Amino acid sequence: MLPSFLLTAATLFTGALTAPSGFLPQIGDLFHGSNSNAIQTRQGGYFWSSWSEGGGTFRCNNGGGSAYSVTWQSSGGSSGFVCGKGWSPGGNRAVTYSGTYEPKGPSYLAVYGWTRNPLIEYYIMDAHGDLLPNEPWTSKGNFTIDEGTYEVFTSTRVNKPSIIGTTTFQQYWSVRTEQRVGGTISTGKHFDAWSKLGLRLGGHDYMILATEGYTSGSTTSNGTSSITLG
Repeated sequence: MLPSFLLTAATLFTGALTAPSGFLPQIGDLFHGSNSNAIQTRQGGYFWSSWSEGGGTFRCNNGGGSAYSVTWQSSGGSSGFVCGKGWSPGGNRAVTYSGTYEPKGPSYLAVYGWTRNPLIEYYIMDAHGDLLPNEPWTSKGNFTIDEGTYEVFTSTRVNKPSIIGTTTFQQYWSVRTEQRVGGTISTGKHFDAWSKLGLRLGGHDYMILATEGYTSGSTTSNGTSSITLG
């Protein structure tokens, strides 16, 4: 395991959250752009990532232990944030969490992560505000487990920033049909369901229980979130 670190950067990339995507690079990965801020750190066994870009007010507070909280207000244009706590590397986990989440406009509450070889960006979404993806979503059907029913989508990001630099990659989405805030997300059950649909993952990079908000054009996004991992 890497020693504890704190990384703050003012060079990451532009336009990453005009679609439902949050790019949070690992140590050693290439940062892009000039109008964003990122913080990453490890503390108490958890991996914390916070990223924001563009106009608006985004306050991601890395709380004690397994907790974090967010308040945000964005008034349009290309802007957004994503932050949360989790693990690096991620993988097969029972992610138990509790808290509150009150969004208005485009926003997600989800287990969010990346794999490499193949490069995949994924979301396991328990709750959301407006769903306004820029890339077309392709429905792959749904599946039901003891934790709920989820619909699966895929999308493709073409020449966009990723954890290995600007490239083309796929996104996988599990979206819960009945929203909730709190409970257990067994990531392995989603990975298995995706595999049965022919959606292959690679080696796991980081994974966080994330709150995300973003705007594009005239959309607005605001809200609060307070999350504690179990």
